Amino acid sequence: MRPAGALSLAGALSLAGVLVGDSRAQPAGTPLSLDLGRTVPPGGDALSHGRGPDCWEVRKRNSSEWCRFVRSNPDCRLDGGFLDYLEGVFCVFPPRLLPLAVTLYALWLLYLFIILGVTAEKFFCPNLSAISTNLKLSHNVAVFSLMFPLHGVTFLAFGNGAPDVFSAVVAFSDPRTAGLAIGAIFGAGVFVTTVVAGGIALVKPFTAASRPFLRDVIFYMVAVFLTFMILYFGRITLGEALGYLGLYVFYVFTVVLCTWIHRRQRGDGLAPPATWEPEMPTDAEEQESSGTNSGDYGEEYQPLLPSRETSLRILTTALSPLDYRKWRRKPWYWRLFKVFKVPVELVLLLTVPVVDPDKDDLNWKRPLNCLHVLTSPLLCILTLKSGAYGLYQIQGIFPVWGLVTLVGSFLAIITFITTSNEEPPKYHCVFAFLGFLASAMWINAAATELVNILRTLGIIFQLSNTVLGLTLLAWGNSIGDTFSDLTMARQGYPRMAFSACFGGIIFNILVGVGLGCLLQMTSSQLVVKLEPDSLLVWILAGALGLSLVFSFVSVPAQCFQLGKAYGVCLILYYLAFLCVALLTEFRVIHLSAV
Repeated sequence: MRPAGALSLAGALSLAGVLVGDSRAQPAGTPLSLDLGRTVPPGGDALSHGRGPDCWEVRKRNSSEWCRFVRSNPDCRLDGGFLDYLEGVFCVFPPRLLPLAVTLYALWLLYLFIILGVTAEKFFCPNLSAISTNLKLSHNVAVFSLMFPLHGVTFLAFGNGAPDVFSAVVAFSDPRTAGLAIGAIFGAGVFVTTVVAGGIALVKPFTAASRPFLRDVIFYMVAVFLTFMILYFGRITLGEALGYLGLYVFYVFTVVLCTWIHRRQRGDGLAPPATWEPEMPTDAEEQESSGTNSGDYGEEYQPLLPSRETSLRILTTALSPLDYRKWRRKPWYWRLFKVFKVPVELVLLLTVPVVDPDKDDLNWKRPLNCLHVLTSPLLCILTLKSGAYGLYQIQGIFPVWGLVTLVGSFLAIITFITTSNEEPPKYHCVFAFLGFLASAMWINAAATELVNILRTLGIIFQLSNTVLGLTLLAWGNSIGDTFSDLTMARQGYPRMAFSACFGGIIFNILVGVGLGCLLQMTSSQLVVKLEPDSLLVWILAGALGLSLVFSFVSVPAQCFQLGKAYGVCLILYYLAFLCVALLTEFRVIHLSAV
């Protein structure tokens, strides 16, 4: 992906807080309790902190009682989201069709990951990049040399880690799903630093960049150690939550300072970077490769003489997610995957504007952008708090979505009348902010559904949130990074891909945990209790820390020459960790009662 845009980190984090909303009300002065890795003891009845029987108890009841239990138990209510998955599987489907319901849920889970990936890659990150260009953060040559790495560790990291952070924040918003957040953040960390890093070494042995590697691993180990201590003491205060965000700001400052010192030593001064090896996956080669993909149509298919197209043709062309010339050249598996992505891309094209600074017309599509003036605000109001605000009726008469429709239609007509098809208006940059907000709402909505369906699968299979987080959620959120990093390595940039493994996930753990817990605090409740009452949480934290220590020791010991032996060791380590985690989840490995 290209370096993402120049919206301040604080502004982006505040937006995420607005999207998620406040947590459920707690008595004043009572710390909010987040259950991490809650596991029902065999033969025991789990109670949900005064909420009545735990929803996991539904599978222990007679199948004829499932529906009544789910509807009458407050713990079975899913907060947020558009679909009630628990009621669907236990009330809509008869017990004998439970396997069919699980299969449909699994397919919908995979499709949610596709929605997250497409939204982040094709809509969220490009709009962040456009915001950066419009705010002119990289136009000054003297500033560009220092802002270039800053893009990678702030805006690109936010763009790449948006699904992970949104999923973590949504999971932290409900005490019953907090284990998903811890499992996903730690699980993705173990997966990326072992399987992905090891895969890069297997695909193309290389020499790692010494100073960026040591810097990133040290910061990541500090973040893991802080999280381990918070879990040990069982609570996180306001100062500690802000400390997480402050540590990431310090990490950004360190990256910029190290880059400046490195260039001073090389005698480059403040000249813009040319062919230096990047510390984060944001170098010039990646920009060139991604820049050619800003549109599906190559320049060789452009007409020699410009022709004036009608608004209807511009609209139909802009709404087409398929490039038929590209379709004929691609293999069958690419076509099959594209078929699944087309409905998502079509809906996103209808609701999310994209400003592309790499195009001469900045991707200005007058009829479609005028339509976005109506659809984007309507999308935001209907997805915020699962449509609760959009369905609210003003004075009990007129719904909010109706007011937004009227105002949006009026502005769309004004925009269409005052603009032309050939030239974007001066305020076209506003569409980048609108597209950023709309894509963020899409990611938040998909992440909410993702967390709810994972909790439902956990109840069906009697699995803890932690194991679901470290497997399904971590794998789903990391699959895009896995393919992009391995592709980068095959194309001859293994150092860049390897740096991304350790540098990119620092954002996820520091912002994911810090912001997720910070948003649960109120003026009368400045402490969030964390209850890691499962051995699996400690195994997960220890496995991540041990993998970082292994790389921190072994990579310098090999003089930063990483080959296939290093990659095999990392992958075997992950397989061993996964076996131990699953054996712990199924209570083959457990602590003996004292």
